[in-house]
Amino acid sequence: MPDDGPHEECGVFGVYAPGEVVSKLTYYGLFALQHRGQESAGMAVGDGERITVFKDMGLVSQVYNEATLNSLTGHLAVGHTRYSTTGSSEWVNAQPTFREVAGGSLALAHNGNLTNTDELERLVMAVSGDSEVPRKLRMDSSNDTALIIALMAAIGYHDPGRSITSIAVEVLPKLVGAFSLVFMTENSLFCARDSHGVRPLVLGRLEHGWVVASETAALDIVGAVFVREVEPGELITIDEAGVHSRRFAEPTPKGCLFEYVYVARPDTVIAGKSVQAARERIGRRLAVEHPINADLVIPVPDSGTPSALGYAHESGIRFGLGLVKNNYVGRTFIQPTQTIRQLGIRLKLNPLREVIEGKRLVVIDDSIVRGNTTRSLIRMLREAGAAEVHVRIASPPVEWPCFYGLDFATRAELIAPGMSIEQICQAIGADSLGYISLTGLQEAVGLSAQVLCSACFDGKYPIRIPEKVATTLGIDQDDT
Repeated sequence: MPDDGPHEECGVFGVYAPGEVVSKLTYYGLFALQHRGQESAGMAVGDGERITVFKDMGLVSQVYNEATLNSLTGHLAVGHTRYSTTGSSEWVNAQPTFREVAGGSLALAHNGNLTNTDELERLVMAVSGDSEVPRKLRMDSSNDTALIIALMAAIGYHDPGRSITSIAVEVLPKLVGAFSLVFMTENSLFCARDSHGVRPLVLGRLEHGWVVASETAALDIVGAVFVREVEPGELITIDEAGVHSRRFAEPTPKGCLFEYVYVARPDTVIAGKSVQAARERIGRRLAVEHPINADLVIPVPDSGTPSALGYAHESGIRFGLGLVKNNYVGRTFIQPTQTIRQLGIRLKLNPLREVIEGKRLVVIDDSIVRGNTTRSLIRMLREAGAAEVHVRIASPPVEWPCFYGLDFATRAELIAPGMSIEQICQAIGADSLGYISLTGLQEAVGLSAQVLCSACFDGKYPIRIPEKVATTLGIDQDDT
């Protein structure tokens, strides 16, 4: 995905498997979820007596080696890959977050974004006490995950006899926003999903244990069998006695529509729908809604590929790979020189001149956010000899920021607000531009609009956002 596009949020993983090397299972699970966050990686491992946490900035393969994994022994673990949606990108905000709580310790990993952080901060102070707050209760990072575990720690500190399950059932209903949580004590694994189920979370079965992960693809890679999704508003506990479920809120499903467009791996299944199949149907629908006479359909790899296949199949236009992606360009701490910076998109994508020269192209991408990268891509294709460049987008115009765990640009930075399709087409330098309609996207995914969150497209936020933000955006939350 281009640099000015949406960033993937986070991936969470948990395993309870006595007799297995849980650190290596977690490593491979995080590898499968690397696309959801490339800033930091971390895991916590429990052996019944203590929890050991090892996390650092960078990709999973950069953070861990064989020796490190062999040193992390135990029978349960929690893992996390992070892209910062709240809190700065630095080590202190890497997850899992660790705290002493209720006579033991707790490690917690979070995918999503809370919208009532001001209220939670006041609640943490109220429970902790305004003066002489014990060091173990103080906030030492700036993300919303720290608020969750700080509140749980404060409640447990003042009532040390309470179980983590009891504390969680009290805390979870107070969290407003999107959250898929995986957390653990020295002996038990827990997971929970907000009542809207905005972010995916699934439960899988190992031969000798259980796995929880953001996506079914992570279950496949560690050899777990998919059991079911964690239900919206559900808290699950996994320990030596098995799997236990409690409901802390009534479910009102609003799964993220953009998971199907871009965020999730194509080999993942969400709400019973194959992401790969949904993206191919999106491409077919695009071809019906925005046909064009052309010679070749090419994707912007990798997320544009399934939709490009669908578009080619429906339109009868030949499919081709006109862009080569460098899969080794991830997060880097090496700052480019001005000369290299001007190369821009070529660090990630390079055209195959012999494929596209003289051709009328249909270019399929998942979204246009700011438009800078799309503009550079079109210029690059023309320089490589493309006769025409027709852009087709597998999502509607992104007009609103996301407050539920996807890091879009602010509304002022988005290209779509206040511009017509024709104006956007002119701004990016395309010969034509077509976005799939919101109705077309929902129908292609195969789920009712009533159970999908499409706020980034239509500004209808299913979960309340901070009132001052809503006022700035001109949103009357009583009408949404």
